[in-house]
Amino acid sequence: MGSSVVKIALSGYYGFDNSGDEAVLQSILFALQEQSKEQGIQIEPIVLSANPEKTAAMYGVKAYHRMKPGGLLRALREADGLISGGGSLLQDATSSKTIPYYLAVLKLAQWLGKPTFIYSQGIGPVGRPMFFGWIRSVFQRCAYVSVRDTESADLLGRMRLPRERITVVPDPVMGLPLPANGATSGAPSVERTVGVSVRFWNEDRSELEALSRSLALLLAANPDVRLRFLPFHLPSDEVASQFVIDRLGDYGARVEMARGVVHPQDMLAQVAACDLLIGMRLHSLIYAASQYVPMVGISYDPKIDQFLHRLGMKAAASTASFDADAFAEEAQRLLVDREQWAASSRAAIEELKAQAQLPAKRIVSFYKQKFNK
Repeated sequence: MGSSVVKIALSGYYGFDNSGDEAVLQSILFALQEQSKEQGIQIEPIVLSANPEKTAAMYGVKAYHRMKPGGLLRALREADGLISGGGSLLQDATSSKTIPYYLAVLKLAQWLGKPTFIYSQGIGPVGRPMFFGWIRSVFQRCAYVSVRDTESADLLGRMRLPRERITVVPDPVMGLPLPANGATSGAPSVERTVGVSVRFWNEDRSELEALSRSLALLLAANPDVRLRFLPFHLPSDEVASQFVIDRLGDYGARVEMARGVVHPQDMLAQVAACDLLIGMRLHSLIYAASQYVPMVGISYDPKIDQFLHRLGMKAAASTASFDADAFAEEAQRLLVDREQWAASSRAAIEELKAQAQLPAKRIVSFYKQKFNK
């Protein structure tokens, strides 16, 4: 390790055109930069990405391909340490290959003698008990472990990782700032905007059919409301958004889609301009909270419920149970009571925003202590 520069590799779901995961990366980069300035250490990130050229151009960092052994090994050899996270990296709901990949990257870094850090991860669901020992073994050798909710900490506890080794922090995206040009442009509108973030989940699309009915009710009750669909994962969320739009019939004139929004701060600005956010994607809800925009959550995964719980809220529907009328009523209530919701939620949101940089602070401090020895 050099006398004044620390190179840190970052492993996560980066380079897949998923706004939420890109926001995680951007937030970690911001936090590391901020903390390095405060503590007088220069940090040089090296990002493992599915699209290293695009990642390098978007964030001004060095990047290597996450799936090419030569690039992966080169990144870890160059680095002075490895950050794994944030996001829901260690779960086997979407694939049985996800956990082995992220653990293998951590294990390789440890074999190379590099300090490893778990950065505000959401752990689980983990349905295969064989993964418990694997996760515990790798995490026990990490210099720092932080998770984004108590449920993740509890799951690691069930894996027999000592609870005192685990720090519960907010999702890093709570600390993501708006772009320099602000949240909105143009003249103020007399219309109210409801942002909608959807994804495909149920094979029969029953949850999107029910949401379509809820949105039609909301539009019928509020002639001044427009819907703005915000696809977080391209291109699949654009297709899911169009599925819902096609079912809104005559209301189509009051519906639009934000297409091709790739940079996380640009999507954050889109959310900040909304009067209400209806979201399935976790980071659509986190974006909304960070900008004090009231939200109505649709749960397809425990991580949605876990985040809402931190704000004293519950999902208004789930992919397993969706009452279109009740959902529309909740959306209507929050649309009317936006200011009251923001006032009552402000303390909890400000606490999460204030704590969002804690992992970066700990990691930079780790290296500062090494310099001072």
